[in-house]
Amino acid sequence: MNDPTLLSHDDDLFVVNKPADWVVHPTNDPGMKDLVSWLNALTGTSEHAPIHRLDRETSGVVLMSPSPELRAEFGEWFAQNQVRKEYRAMVYGKTPDAMTLDAPLFDRRRRRPLDALTRIETLERFVSCSYLRVLPETGRKHQIRQHLQREGHAIVGESRYKPKKFLRVPGFPGRLWLHALRLELPDGRVMEAPLAPELEAQLTLLRSLAEEPR
Repeated sequence: MNDPTLLSHDDDLFVVNKPADWVVHPTNDPGMKDLVSWLNALTGTSEHAPIHRLDRETSGVVLMSPSPELRAEFGEWFAQNQVRKEYRAMVYGKTPDAMTLDAPLFDRRRRRPLDALTRIETLERFVSCSYLRVLPETGRKHQIRQHLQREGHAIVGESRYKPKKFLRVPGFPGRLWLHALRLELPDGRVMEAPLAPELEAQLTLLRSLAEEPR
């Protein structure tokens, strides 16, 4: 399991690259590693909290702060969909050049479907999978995972929103192939987290296989 990386910090804003299989908030499971405890230990405080969250299975950029005022300000940006988010995903099958996915998604807390919008661009295609740039314009729970599965292109490594048919993908990294690559704030600041090593390694392998003569 990889460890988190502190990418940068500016006053009370801390930018962390979260590995897969880490949760953001502490849990009752002592074996579950979380970003809050990690950053508090790193900085010698007990005041840090996340501004937003990522699924346990997803890696990538997470913003954290010890300041309640900063968390409230940034949290409002996320709630109003003012933060531009960009992900990378590997999915089963060959996708079109671009897709706009807008199926409403059921919200259990509100007990009704909510509007959801995800834009997709295909970056590369391989024999059994496609590498995508994913731009969610809303922030529903598991939005990217649900939208892609409904479209018939479940994410490689998905255990919850499974594909209708599994395809063999060489070099499977043993995790969900979803990474939060980039955040652009309304004030123009940009935060990026490089792909996790295991994802980069599989991408390199797939590219090398695609170049081999048939």
